[in-house]
Amino acid sequence: MKLRHISRTADCRREHAFTLIEVMVAIALFFMCTFAILGLTSQLLKNARVFQGKKSPGVAMVHGWYTSKTNRVTEGEVNVEFSEISPDIGELYRDYYAVVSATPNEEMTNGLWNVTYTVFNRKTRQVDSTVNTFYWDPASRSSQRGPALQ
Repeated sequence: MKLRHISRTADCRREHAFTLIEVMVAIALFFMCTFAILGLTSQLLKNARVFQGKKSPGVAMVHGWYTSKTNRVTEGEVNVEFSEISPDIGELYRDYYAVVSATPNEEMTNGLWNVTYTVFNRKTRQVDSTVNTFYWDPASRSSQRGPALQ
């Protein structure tokens, strides 16, 4: 009778425990999933770096920096390096530079200026983006009497 009691205990233990094969299969599945997730994460980070490197600077950034730097307009062209805005931005956009061109508006004599912000790509030597704006400078009113209001 004692043997029968021991065999019942062994059967009971077998129902509640995992075999070595089951544990090994579970561990193998766990590591397969872990390495698949790590591979996807690595690929996503690589794609993000490539995308970030190809991004060109926005002309709005140059416009915001230049107008906040000074509130006066001077006639002519000014070359802007992105490293002047910030060393980090200069490093990120080292293949680009900007030109700010200001000319007085011929039709208006009340201090209105045509200001053009243009971003160039150094490698392709082409215009990447451009924005034309009007800028009013009260200190630059013309003394000529024209058709516009003074």
